[in-house]
Amino acid sequence: MSFHFSRIFSASTPLWFCPFRPFFLFAAAQGALAMAAWLGMLTGLLPLPKVAGGAIVWHAHEMLFGFAMAALAGFLLTAVPEFTGQPPMPRRRLQWLVALWLAGRLAFACAGTLAAWLAALCDLVLLSMLIGSIAGPLWRQPDRRHIAFVYALLALLFTHSGFYFALLAGDDAMPWLRLAIGVLMALIIVALSRISMRLINDILAAQGAETAPYLARPPRRALAIFAIAAYSVGEFLLPGNAVAGWLALAAASAIANLLNDWHIGRALCQRWVLIPYLIYVCMALGYALIGVGRLSGMEATSAGEHLLVVGALGLAILVVMAVAGRIHSGWGLDHRGWLPLAAGLLCLATVLRALAEWPAAVIAENGLAASALIWFAAWLIYLANAVRILAGPRPDGKQACDETHQGNC
Repeated sequence: MSFHFSRIFSASTPLWFCPFRPFFLFAAAQGALAMAAWLGMLTGLLPLPKVAGGAIVWHAHEMLFGFAMAALAGFLLTAVPEFTGQPPMPRRRLQWLVALWLAGRLAFACAGTLAAWLAALCDLVLLSMLIGSIAGPLWRQPDRRHIAFVYALLALLFTHSGFYFALLAGDDAMPWLRLAIGVLMALIIVALSRISMRLINDILAAQGAETAPYLARPPRRALAIFAIAAYSVGEFLLPGNAVAGWLALAAASAIANLLNDWHIGRALCQRWVLIPYLIYVCMALGYALIGVGRLSGMEATSAGEHLLVVGALGLAILVVMAVAGRIHSGWGLDHRGWLPLAAGLLCLATVLRALAEWPAAVIAENGLAASALIWFAAWLIYLANAVRILAGPRPDGKQACDETHQGNC
């Protein structure tokens, strides 16, 4: 067993060729296993975790700062060297970051036995090291066009610190997690604007389109991010107030306005365009549901937040890992049917989870368990098709993060 462990953590193992490899692999595994554990708790097969804040706080935290954080770290530590022309991160440093992430997950799961400060130490040091790894190269760029990633990570560090301070003080930590959802939604908009312009324009070029190139327009992006921030801060400072309802509707409208950039004809039916489009649809519907529920007196905050997290965040992570995980591993984009299937399952899980909030709905009684099971299946499908790519050697024999434009599988 020690032989296999040393082989995995050897710097020459393909898993450590590039930061996205271990982080994408662990993100998908966390997405599947944490949800499987949550499903076991919902059905009474597993005991509720004895963590500070309770089981719901554990579940929400691990989806945002376990699952999503691993995917975010893998994306940024791979994308920023590409953006700035810097060499990739040394493999030993990468192993330290992964070890911190793993230690944080274990420490938070044991926060009822151990003090939550150990999980806080691991998670906050990881975020600080991530910021330190990308801030310098992005700041030194003459135009600083990608500096928004640094600001978003600083906002995440602030919200995560607030979460742990509240947890250690015995206060309600959920408002900090809700604030983190807003930061992650803004991050999705920033990241997708970089990824989608390239993918969509490649598709338009391949189809011989005569229309103007697709452009994710900065004013629309800025308005959507501002509206999301306004709602998130408003809900944090004035929880349950009608003002937050109006701000949620404003955020929904601003995000729906982003979709005007995506109406590009038949290219919208391509999976690499449609899945990002659905991300914004889930995001807009989530904020709209929160706003309408708040103003009508029919509380729908939880349903709306799950549209944001299960739908928008889940789909965003899936498509980013499906794209970056293959082209930076030396493989072309994968046009097999597993990706639309996994995306469809995530959409179905989102709908069921939202419906489960309404007691009058037929699906309400079993909606939580069904949604969790379908989410679990979606990430198992991703893992079945990505493990060989992420943990195996490149087909071109290289040991780096170089992109490829070769044929697809």
